[in-house]
Amino acid sequence: MAQRADFDKIEIYLIRVLHTVITERNVSRAALKLGSSQPALSAQLRRLRELTGDPLLVRSGNGLAPTPVALELLAPAAELLQQAQTLFGSGTRSRGFEPAASRQVFRIAASDYLDPLFLPELVARVRALAPNVTIEILPLSREFDYRQGLARGEVDLVIGNWLQPPAELHLGRLLADEVVCLVAADHPAVKNPRGWTAERYLQSDHVAPTGLHAGALGVIDEHLALQGLQRRIAVRSPHFGLVPLMVARTQLVLTTGRLFCSRYVDQFAVRIVRCPVAFPALVYYQLWHELKHQSAAVRWLREQVRELARSLPNGSN
Repeated sequence: MAQRADFDKIEIYLIRVLHTVITERNVSRAALKLGSSQPALSAQLRRLRELTGDPLLVRSGNGLAPTPVALELLAPAAELLQQAQTLFGSGTRSRGFEPAASRQVFRIAASDYLDPLFLPELVARVRALAPNVTIEILPLSREFDYRQGLARGEVDLVIGNWLQPPAELHLGRLLADEVVCLVAADHPAVKNPRGWTAERYLQSDHVAPTGLHAGALGVIDEHLALQGLQRRIAVRSPHFGLVPLMVARTQLVLTTGRLFCSRYVDQFAVRIVRCPVAFPALVYYQLWHELKHQSAAVRWLREQVRELARSLPNGSN
């Protein structure tokens, strides 16, 4: 690591270069994000390698991958940048974020459970106001640790629904949605609504999204478990947008929010029926880490998400 004489020469910009190249895993993209040239950034990367005694990025397939040392340095670098923003960021905060001129890269991790139109509408809204920004949408899946991604500064915002959102994160409530069932048009629940009882519901074959991690139940099954109940999940799918067509062609039952289900009633031979088991409303949130709490750009992004959610049926802040 750096000796004292070298340590005294390390400036905040070098820390930002360290954080950006490790996060981007691509020197060209990092240079673009920092408003620098690739040769200049390569020179900064060489200096960082000398200071740390580590290559930081190594070849992996067709791209670059951070070394274990680089991953260890990512969180401290993000924390230093956040502290610098707190100390010296008053001028930046007073200027605010200028969306029309920004070339910001926004990274959003989101589920598609809320509304199949939500993310397309968000992209259209952001691009209309900030035409030069880049938007990267990451799936909420068991392969992606969103809490770690937020803590490392690799993700700006996470959008989804939880019974109990992680306590260490900031959150903004977006909307609450009624829990209903989506079934095929010829399902017994449609033909005989009175016979659609809690017992029949639990005995039916269900389709559910793949959990966010191994063993994860999901909000529907978490709530059932709290009541000592269990349903039979016959199909799990990581592609939630494909589930309504699966429902239309089988006797599977999908339990989720009315807003999602309503988008498919006119597309497929499916119907929305009441859920015979009482569920609380599905509450959707946007989550972010303290690292990005003071960022003018990410604050602007959160405002766009909040305003879009307000425009949806039942939207509430």
